[in-house]
Amino acid sequence: MSDTDLGPAGEKLQKVLARMGLGSRRDLETWISLGRVKVNGVVAKLGHRVDSLDAISLDGRLLKREEGAESVRRVLIYNKPDGEICTRDDPEGRPTVFDRLPKPKEGRWINIGRLDINTTGLLMFTTDGELANRLMHPSFQMDREYAVRVRGEVDEEMLERLKAGVVLEDGPARFTDIKEAPGGTGFNHWYHCVVMEGRNREVRRLWESQGVVVSRLKRVRFGPVFMTSELTMGRWREMGQREIDILSEEVGLTPVALPAMTDKARDKLVRQQRKSAKPVGRAGRQERTLRPASGGRGERAASGDSSRGSQVAERPSDVNKRPAKPAGRQQESGERGSRQPGSAPDKRRGPPATDGQRPGFGRGPRKSQ
Repeated sequence: MSDTDLGPAGEKLQKVLARMGLGSRRDLETWISLGRVKVNGVVAKLGHRVDSLDAISLDGRLLKREEGAESVRRVLIYNKPDGEICTRDDPEGRPTVFDRLPKPKEGRWINIGRLDINTTGLLMFTTDGELANRLMHPSFQMDREYAVRVRGEVDEEMLERLKAGVVLEDGPARFTDIKEAPGGTGFNHWYHCVVMEGRNREVRRLWESQGVVVSRLKRVRFGPVFMTSELTMGRWREMGQREIDILSEEVGLTPVALPAMTDKARDKLVRQQRKSAKPVGRAGRQERTLRPASGGRGERAASGDSSRGSQVAERPSDVNKRPAKPAGRQQESGERGSRQPGSAPDKRRGPPATDGQRPGFGRGPRKSQ
């Protein structure tokens, strides 16, 4: 897939709309099929191509196509609480993941994948529909890692079945890796597992196919993006330029510079972050980072077993004896990306991780394409 999908008659309609931040390509293809989009006053069809002179309307509203608006690529990381749904409007009046997000100056937030109402953890949003589409598309193999608390008896044979693959109602599915994590007593144990798809309730259904119950489920990683210690439940933060560039590189997109931000706009963003939610996270939530993509997929896969997909990283043997970070490491390696101006510095780590959270995560080898 290339950055530009141009043909003799212009560019695909859904790609133009996605880049404007109206939704993912999948959403927009559905809207076009339903007749909600018109080009030059005529109802568009899938496969329609447009150029800069064509007038595009959605639900009767003419869309503005400023080039600046089409090139903005912002990304938010959000720690989703239990009870929120991944939709903009809910007929039942339930809270949604969009309720706490700041309103972007251009475009609108597109959720990169979904989490069901009872699943917590990492959720990302972007104003760039093409970035959202690539991160969700199976061909880019964005691995998702979850911490799951399972109630019931789990043995090695069950874990091997889950890694080998089981048949669900919508087809075969499997975990590419599973590892036991700290926390849990009796028949309640925490595990970390990795899937390569974003199918509906896939993690829950895989475990439940073995006769056990999932009592808690939270996403801790999406591709190269990890949860961060300061992001307590219900809060969001915006990615910096370095982080967005890493994410763009993962899916073959050319980096796009973030728009310049005035001091007034930056102060407003910091205030919005502080007001987004009251801190409700558990003490000792361990730090996770966004790690840069070093080399191509083939190079990463060559470092380990590429037949397994992404792996859960090994946990350090002694979490209380973690070596101190050398001065300047963040700036030299770019390991954690840019810290948002105004955010609190990381002054403490807290006690060892509990509730299934594994300190010292790293991203394992991935399949080469």
